[in-house]
Amino acid sequence: MKIRYRSLDVFRGATVCLMILVNNPGSWAHIYGPLEHAPWHGLTPTDLVFPFFLFAVGNAMSFVIPRLQEAGPGVFWKKVIKRTLMIFGIGLFLNWYPFLRWNAGTLEGIPWTSGPEKGVRIFGVLQRIAVCYFFASIIAYYLKPRAAGLLSVILLLLYWALCIIGNPADPYSLAGWFGTEQVDKILLHTAHMYKGEGVPFDPEGIASTLPAIVQVVLGYFVGMYIRNSSAGIPAGMDRKAPSNPMFKMLTGLFVAGMALLLTGFCWDLVFPINKKIWTSSYTVYTTGLATVTIATMIYFIEIKGKTGFLGRFFEVFGKNPLFIFALSAFLPKTAALFKTTDGVTPWNWLYTRVLIHTPGAKENGSLLYAICVIIFMWAICYWLDKKKIYIKV
Repeated sequence: MKIRYRSLDVFRGATVCLMILVNNPGSWAHIYGPLEHAPWHGLTPTDLVFPFFLFAVGNAMSFVIPRLQEAGPGVFWKKVIKRTLMIFGIGLFLNWYPFLRWNAGTLEGIPWTSGPEKGVRIFGVLQRIAVCYFFASIIAYYLKPRAAGLLSVILLLLYWALCIIGNPADPYSLAGWFGTEQVDKILLHTAHMYKGEGVPFDPEGIASTLPAIVQVVLGYFVGMYIRNSSAGIPAGMDRKAPSNPMFKMLTGLFVAGMALLLTGFCWDLVFPINKKIWTSSYTVYTTGLATVTIATMIYFIEIKGKTGFLGRFFEVFGKNPLFIFALSAFLPKTAALFKTTDGVTPWNWLYTRVLIHTPGAKENGSLLYAICVIIFMWAICYWLDKKKIYIKV
């Protein structure tokens, strides 16, 4: 019996919702700690958002890859290449957009490169999603599960080895990590790298994409396990019945999730959990958390039938995830073209004129603004869902 898991839509939607939340504070200078990334090693709730989304990409692949395998290599390559280029292209477009900027009261064009140290960033969140989707799709399509699992382990260990070999004296620091000097600067060039750390360093660069690919593959495995377990549920069976195969599936998910959590925690002792260089321990640990989260959602939503207000709220985000995430970046960039002399734009007007005066800590107004952005984006998603408009990227 074919089952559509609402819990997967809720999981994906919650992840997109949180991505928008952490990317749209009223002020970057006033953010509560859990809504910021860890300075370097370690983990905050914000550091779970991106790996959870890659995990969700793998979940979705598990329902698509079998159909592509039936359709043949021609259909597979056409779909995967097209989708990869679209997602990567949208990400690159948003990095460069709106192609104009204010300079001394005058709008000027943004050149691709404006010197050896300055230019348009090539990589980013959507670009990483595209690259990980591309390679994970190939692995899932051409390799049997055991071979794909073995390759995943090899890739995680290989990345660990590359970190150590690249700089044995200081392999996991911002300055010592091998990926910047030995990979990203060579292939991307300094002008096209992220510089938010104060130095050229790209947290979504080429080198650290290797273990992120495994994140998608692991999400694919979990999705396949859920899909295959559902095949054993007879039509019309009471999902709350003790004999329901879903209970056995949930046991498997919880055991696997806890095993991954323990493995990631132990690995952290020698290979620190770090989102910015996407360490192998980070991949394993966050996959464990995502697996436990998915299992919990399946229990409450699919078995208990308790979607709740939050479940319904997040579900609409899950129907148009990449579109709404891209829109949340597109709108403020567009609004920036119409700013006043004191820097107020149509996008930040609510915060700078109203919510900045919220009583209490300055973080309150900043968080309240981010929540308003979420509500605005939700309204768009809700309208699209009501109109049965699903924008496939």
